[in-house]
Amino acid sequence: MKIGIMQPYFLPYIGYWQLMNKVDRFVVYDNIQYTKRGWIRRNRILMNNTDKMITLPIKKDSDFLDIKERFLSERYENEKSKIKNQVKEAYKKAPYYKKIEPLLIKILDFEDKNLFNYLLNSLRIIKEYLGIKTEIIISSEIEMNHNLKAEERVIETCKKMEADHYINPIGGTELYNKEDFKKEEIKLNFIKTNDIKYKQFNNEFIPNLSIIDVMMFNSKEEIKDMLEKYTLE
Repeated sequence: MKIGIMQPYFLPYIGYWQLMNKVDRFVVYDNIQYTKRGWIRRNRILMNNTDKMITLPIKKDSDFLDIKERFLSERYENEKSKIKNQVKEAYKKAPYYKKIEPLLIKILDFEDKNLFNYLLNSLRIIKEYLGIKTEIIISSEIEMNHNLKAEERVIETCKKMEADHYINPIGGTELYNKEDFKKEEIKLNFIKTNDIKYKQFNNEFIPNLSIIDVMMFNSKEEIKDMLEKYTLE
């Protein structure tokens, strides 16, 4: 059985969905420390011929709390309207805007302001739209030693999931060693997104934007083809 393990990201890029689609089970970390850096609360969209960051406002709290212990801030209602308007201005002339707008509104209007629940809901909505059948597993619900770190935690998760094949984004080549996994009878591969391009109005193409950008300009069938455009290393 193949598994992938990732943090929950806000409207992540196509590579995130390629990994989810490739594996049998996709573990989403809820009991890992929240970090301001990275893509947990933000992503990029196309606006005025360039990339524009959209960001979720997070309630101020201890920097040592896990993702599941963090919440959207009281400013979210105002920021939500801002994000809706930004996306509308950016994509109202995109070919699939009318199909994707209701889906995005459903994501942004989710009432639970717990950060993990909010992000998990968005992942499930997009997963369903894309037709990805992979089962999503919440990390804290796995019976294991959750105090393990880095590679040890991943290997233990694989064992508890009875997985013999772990796939990680290509950036993990500096973090994980194939021989260490092989000793535990687990195959390790890294997934690398191929050079994917599509028409973004008449602009020069900007890669690796939010999946929202992909969905605005491409049909479900075209995106399904994109999900297979990767190499395993």
